[in-house]
Amino acid sequence: MPEGHSVHRIARQFARNFVGHPVAVSSPQGRFADGAAMLDGKTMTSARAVGKQMFLEFDGVLWLRVHLGIYGAWDFAGDITTDATIRSAAGRMGQTTMRGTVVATDTLGEQSEGSPDEDAHGDAALDDADGEDSVRSIGAPRRARLRMAEQEKASELETFPPDPVGAVRVRLLTEAAVADLRGPTACEVLDAEQVAAVIARLGPDPLLDDSTEAEERFVTAVTKKRTPIGLLLMDQSVVSGIGNVYRAEMLFRARLDPHRPGTSVTTDEARALWRDWAYLLDLGVRTGQMLTMDGLSDADLAKAMASRADRHWVYKREGLPCRVCGTNIVLEEMGARKLYWCPKDQV
Repeated sequence: MPEGHSVHRIARQFARNFVGHPVAVSSPQGRFADGAAMLDGKTMTSARAVGKQMFLEFDGVLWLRVHLGIYGAWDFAGDITTDATIRSAAGRMGQTTMRGTVVATDTLGEQSEGSPDEDAHGDAALDDADGEDSVRSIGAPRRARLRMAEQEKASELETFPPDPVGAVRVRLLTEAAVADLRGPTACEVLDAEQVAAVIARLGPDPLLDDSTEAEERFVTAVTKKRTPIGLLLMDQSVVSGIGNVYRAEMLFRARLDPHRPGTSVTTDEARALWRDWAYLLDLGVRTGQMLTMDGLSDADLAKAMASRADRHWVYKREGLPCRVCGTNIVLEEMGARKLYWCPKDQV
């Protein structure tokens, strides 16, 4: 299931290539025909992600709400530019590479081209050989196809618009770009009041609100519940955007037992979790990578970018020795999802 950083990146893709343009909306599959008719011909005026949910605004009066769930994905095609970068708090821009070219785009949409010699870590440019969370850019705006879900993959496009492939729930088409949605858990048209009601049920998203009030809201939600912290981090009413990968990695980074009740988590521990999520989410959006290990050497960073097996502390490492203490990583089920943790370092 795409986690928060992926959905924010998809929203930024819409902001760059669709916002400000009239959009032809259709449902090739037929299951969203009524909703498509409500949006068809309207201009997309904003694109926003809140945790794992995305809201596309049309003419300031209607919104398309999408939750990708486990199987959902967006395919973009046409004259598109990937959402390569946003500025970090320190002002450094992340970069994406493809075929030796870097396109670094600032918050105003200006582009500069150079060599793929530095990324948000300040080391070798990130490049995932497996294509998972790929940050390979298609370079300057050109006709291409880009798939965005938990993974991002780009390829050349010969004709535009391409024929719909598979069960396309929604097609959004402008003169130069097209986006096809397949397999979402939720896809509906809402008005402003309904959007506000959905967002009100969600926990804070540090990429949208990094205020003290948002942090305190998270801390209070965690420390007043007896629910295990391993479940609270996945509860989207407690905090937005955290999924299975970030849950396991954040708990290990904090050396917290996933079974500890929230009421036994100290205020300082809860604040540290919030700030670590803010850091990891920002890093994931800027780079497109779910890289949760810090302080890597150049060689180890290159390995991490080539394979997920070298990218995380505990996720999908069941039965393998902990990278810190050597104890075998445990796999169990929690909240109907797989949980990975170290029984020595996290007790």
